[in-house]
Amino acid sequence: MDEPADFSITRTDQGYSAALTGDWTAMRMGVADDRLVEALAGAREVAIDLSGVKRFDTAGAYAILKAGDADHRRARFIARPEITRLLELVDRAVKAEGTPQVRKRSFYDLFDRIGRGIINVGLEAFDTMAFMGHLLVATGRAIVNPRKVRWAACVALFERAGLDALPIVMVTTFFIGAVVGLLGANMLRTFGAQVYVVELVGVAVLREFSVLITAVLLAGRSGSSYAAEIGAMKMNQEIDAMRVLGVDPFDALVFPRFFALLFSFPLLTFAAAVAGLAGGLVVCWSQLGLGPTFFFSQILDTVGPIHFWVGLSKAPVLAVIIAGIGCHQGMEVGGDVESLGRKVTASVVHAIFATIMIDAVFALIYMKLDI
Repeated sequence: MDEPADFSITRTDQGYSAALTGDWTAMRMGVADDRLVEALAGAREVAIDLSGVKRFDTAGAYAILKAGDADHRRARFIARPEITRLLELVDRAVKAEGTPQVRKRSFYDLFDRIGRGIINVGLEAFDTMAFMGHLLVATGRAIVNPRKVRWAACVALFERAGLDALPIVMVTTFFIGAVVGLLGANMLRTFGAQVYVVELVGVAVLREFSVLITAVLLAGRSGSSYAAEIGAMKMNQEIDAMRVLGVDPFDALVFPRFFALLFSFPLLTFAAAVAGLAGGLVVCWSQLGLGPTFFFSQILDTVGPIHFWVGLSKAPVLAVIIAGIGCHQGMEVGGDVESLGRKVTASVVHAIFATIMIDAVFALIYMKLDI
């Protein structure tokens, strides 16, 4: 049966003693908490006996703690274990720091974010250089002692990064070549120079689009998978277990992926160039009536192999960048799924950005060399 909260005050040689009875809950407490504070006014030491309390909740615990702490008095509680635990819980909640207020943003915050972003870019660049240095050491160890290389993993990853990516790379570059041919045909038909569509397709596909489209597709396909695989192992502490067993994660995880992309990228670039030329050939044949014989003779006479080698020369560099960024972001994953998602996204974004930037640098270099 419910009983309202009540108490009785007695004075002993040791000070005041308050014996609480009834239900000290939000529903049955009433004004008993205020009366308890008034009754203990002026007392320096008090013993609060909660043995007679039947029901008890956080509201009652807060009221009793408030009465015990008023006027800077020292209170000693006599209670059952479950009541003692609730008193401690409420006491910690009362003494906890409040939620900080969110201040309004200002121009100082803008410059602060810009400064932190610049510092983070510098730290990221330093970590990337350290990672590439460690990768070079692992590559040197593989060259000195090839028997320690995990060739089974290298071949399996070569198949995944190379052969499995072949259909999507060829289909994409085929349509890119076709689009370039259509645009060139529509523009050059106005000037009666349709024959130059073959040269436009050859230069665009062999020099730029074959390697660039391959790099973007591998950045989204292989680079993200590298980051996700290594990041999942990092989350599950498998990489830490490797280090405990004396296995270098760069030898077991990073180098095979680097090897696979380094040797599959030029082959995919070659396949992309063939598919892109095939797309341009289909458009020239169907729209302009330029047959395969004329198309390939023009490619050999006016375009030549130089543009093919220029495009292919970018492939190893882009392969190193994409594999390095993917593996590096995977090694930076923390212990939660959110970190894994951020790093996988960062691996794709950074790899595509680096691909376009490096392609522009190559274009400037070859322009200065007049190639």
